[in-house]
Amino acid sequence: MVTAPATFAKLAMSAQTADRTLAQRLAEALPHAGAAAERLRTLAWPLVLTRLGRVIFDSRGNVSRPKLLFVIALVDVAIVTLAGLAAGEIAGRLDGMASSSLLREGIIGVLVMTVFHKSWCYTVAALHSASGEMIKVASSFLIVIVTLAGVPYLMGHAVWTALHLVVWLVLALSALCLARLATASMVSSLTAQGLLRRRTVIVGGGKETSDLISALAKDGGAHLEILGVFDDRQGDRMSDVPAGLARLGTFEELATFCSHAGVDLAIVTVPSRAEERLLEILSKLFAFEVDIRISALSSKLRLNSSAYSYIGEIPMLAVMDKPLSDWDIVTKGVEDRVLGAALLLVVAPVMALVALAVRLDSKGPVLFKQRRYGFNNELIEVYKFRSMYTDMSDATAAKLVTKDDPRVTRVGRFIRRTSLDELPQLFNVLLGQMSLVGPRPHATQAKAGEDLYEDVVKGYFARHKVKPGVTGWAQINGWRGETDTTEKIQRRVDYDLYYIDNWSLLLDLYVIAVTPFALLSGKNAY
Repeated sequence: MVTAPATFAKLAMSAQTADRTLAQRLAEALPHAGAAAERLRTLAWPLVLTRLGRVIFDSRGNVSRPKLLFVIALVDVAIVTLAGLAAGEIAGRLDGMASSSLLREGIIGVLVMTVFHKSWCYTVAALHSASGEMIKVASSFLIVIVTLAGVPYLMGHAVWTALHLVVWLVLALSALCLARLATASMVSSLTAQGLLRRRTVIVGGGKETSDLISALAKDGGAHLEILGVFDDRQGDRMSDVPAGLARLGTFEELATFCSHAGVDLAIVTVPSRAEERLLEILSKLFAFEVDIRISALSSKLRLNSSAYSYIGEIPMLAVMDKPLSDWDIVTKGVEDRVLGAALLLVVAPVMALVALAVRLDSKGPVLFKQRRYGFNNELIEVYKFRSMYTDMSDATAAKLVTKDDPRVTRVGRFIRRTSLDELPQLFNVLLGQMSLVGPRPHATQAKAGEDLYEDVVKGYFARHKVKPGVTGWAQINGWRGETDTTEKIQRRVDYDLYYIDNWSLLLDLYVIAVTPFALLSGKNAY
């Protein structure tokens, strides 16, 4: 580990307490790179890293993979755009013909970033390899520029001069390759310090677990932070946990731990012959946003190499991946914040009229807050326009709202039927608690008939592997409103799980576009 220089320490001491810790941890991750780099690090990096730390660290003090990848993607866009502008200025002075456009070069920068993403340039594993990344970055950039310049040229409408293109290629490729070298160095150092490691639990015991942990240790940990072991064995059958690892509990405690400890990966070592035990473990993990792998280290079954995924050199059978990858989380987050803010501006006049109507119709607050299940089964407070009389409000939704329900006000019937009561949830979206599109959040005591949702639908909590949405796939397909039967909530959950398994940005945009038309029917909404 590299020691932060004295100059940096003095600068960091003058920063705020929170910034100081982040800056120090990031600065220690930067390797020595000669006298020039040392001077840059001691004078400039502390201030940059302090601000960068605010952006890429999560609430647990670890580097957030989605945020880090998003920052790297933005840097790529900036490099391509600025290189294009600089090339236009340089070439324009030399040949008097070249010109540049911030909008045009910016759009090309975003296009290049998109091609980088399709080439798998934005994964932590890829960023570890500077040489491999530089080859992919250079080839992808060349393909984009040659295509964009070549097609208009063949049609007799050249956009850039030859000099402009050459200068752009030299500047952009040089800067992109240098950025990848610096990124690889930083990512490797952050990983070595445990700031980018995947938080992992081992599920199982006995010789299989000991062999797996020993193999992972020989492989340098494969960028994993092993939190401990879950094992059901008791008494004489209780397995010894390898030195340095904690026995975190039994299989019954596994789900609770995963929901609160930010687990990224669960590796199951229960032998495949113990089928019932394996299914029991997987059913507990199915509802959580974790990657699940079954260790094939001790398996006698030998499959084609393509059937395995690998952690380091250790073969694993992939059972389930998180529904959204790091990059997908970034994309959906940007979609929620940008479109959410835009929609809030558009519907603000409607919300003002609804608020006035609620206020004039009955006594009590305009907004109603209700605790509902959110991402990873965490409870959030969802905002709604109040649709019931204040003294009859049901904060836990223990009783279903039915047709002509006396608890619902006159205005409440209208705004519930048209879903206008849900508009304040745009604030939840901007706060990061909800998404524009996703499974609808249900209240803690919501029931199908007389039974709680989770009691009548197997795998119900799997719908909480993504953030809940203001609208969703189930809602535009007619499954909204009253859930007085088991079949209704089962169909809604089926549609929610289909959405999770098939998520894409285009699917989200389609759901948003269709939602107003789906709401016109008012079917089942009381």
